[in-house]
Amino acid sequence: MANASNEHIVTSYEDELTELTRAISEMGGMVEVAITNATQALIRVDHELAKKTSKADKAVDDMQRYIDEKAVSMIARRQPMAGDLRHIVSAIHVANDLERVGDIAKNLARRVKHIDSQRVSKQLYNGIRHMSDLALAQIKRSLDSFTLRDANIALDVCRRDDEVDALYISLFREFLTYMMEDPRNITDCTHLLFCAKNLERAGDHATNIAEAAYYLKTGENLYYDIESGKVDLH
Repeated sequence: MANASNEHIVTSYEDELTELTRAISEMGGMVEVAITNATQALIRVDHELAKKTSKADKAVDDMQRYIDEKAVSMIARRQPMAGDLRHIVSAIHVANDLERVGDIAKNLARRVKHIDSQRVSKQLYNGIRHMSDLALAQIKRSLDSFTLRDANIALDVCRRDDEVDALYISLFREFLTYMMEDPRNITDCTHLLFCAKNLERAGDHATNIAEAAYYLKTGENLYYDIESGKVDLH
């Protein structure tokens, strides 16, 4: 009888860990949709989609609270050790980064009402779209590294972060050129420049998620130096 009871407790615990991973995946999907919609709203200057994206951020915030509360409850009740503790702590960190990416999507959406679509070059919008695609790819890969517990994918995400940074620098120079050529472009280009910076930050959060995934898998803290291309473990 005691063995059956212990087996039930272990199964229940595993179910809770599985639910934590499922919630992270669901939250990640919500954030990916938010970034996609916010980018589309910017490119199309779609005010309705922008409002929808801003309102959807509440669901992302609610999911983060759910994950935090569940994680804290599991730590208090289960007193996890080693890999299980890493799983729970990593989930808290990942949920926090995903919530920040959700805020970024909301900020992108809020910029739409300030942009005059008649003045902005399609080339600049293409740059924003490209940056959004890169950031989304990083987020998706980082989430894969977490759910699959794949340290190699996590390392690859960290190594690719410099691509997002390089594109931001390129866009920054391009926006400045347009502003200098015609002062009427200053307001719109400034808003789009903030959008590009926000997407660059989304890429940074993807790297944070990858580092959490690496820690989950290996128990070691990952630090990737972009300039040297070296990986340090602490």
